[in-house]
Amino acid sequence: MPETKYRITQLDPVWQRIRDEAEEAVRCEPLLGALIHSGLLHHATFERALSYRFSMKLASGEMSEQILREIADEAYETAPEIGTAARADLMAVYERDPACHRYIQPVLFFKGYQAVQAYRIGHWLWSQGRPDMAYFVQMRVSEAFGVDIHPAAQIGRGIMIDHAHSIVIGETAVVGDNVSMLHSVTLGGTGKEDGDRHPKIGDCVMIGAGAKVLGNIRVGRCSRIAAGSVVLEPVPANTTVAGVPARVVGKAGCDQPALTMDQVLHPE
Repeated sequence: MPETKYRITQLDPVWQRIRDEAEEAVRCEPLLGALIHSGLLHHATFERALSYRFSMKLASGEMSEQILREIADEAYETAPEIGTAARADLMAVYERDPACHRYIQPVLFFKGYQAVQAYRIGHWLWSQGRPDMAYFVQMRVSEAFGVDIHPAAQIGRGIMIDHAHSIVIGETAVVGDNVSMLHSVTLGGTGKEDGDRHPKIGDCVMIGAGAKVLGNIRVGRCSRIAAGSVVLEPVPANTTVAGVPARVVGKAGCDQPALTMDQVLHPE
């Protein structure tokens, strides 16, 4: 057993830490033993554990756990970048969410993290020319987590969605790497127009609770969108916008606001 643990640690320290935390959690809360064993400790890899969680959360009378698990396993096996993104997302939540103290929390309990990982499976299905199954995943993610992300949307790595209630991300939206957003954020269109109609969010952007970014506009990297704002015009890089409609109200305040999660407007 020690030799096996050594190999796992060398190959995947994130997964080894999750396993260590899971074993400690079982010792501290035996009543969760079955959930933690089936969800984490029973699996050989992080990807297998994510596949299991995906199937358990999204299964319904219309689609069995077995079928969904087979879909997720295939996605992780044929597109290893999905697992890489899942690790980056996990680290993002751990580092930016003050309520997250262990790696196992997002995997087991945080619907924002779980919804993003399910979206990634749906996006893989979309890219494989399987739109109807991708739409099914989108529907179930919306029903299970209250997060509605179109499978065609393009979302980078290191994504943190805190609380994740009522998140909407449209079909042609693009979200860069290391973006943070809070609950009730909408990346939407402005009407019935077809085509490229949703926002393009740059790297390291922080989007506050309840903010709405509408239309095919670009939000520059390392910018901040204040809570409750309605953004209808492009946002320059390294700035803070606020209001309805949103206007530039200052600089971003730091190099990477999505990482610091600083939502206070400081005097220039």
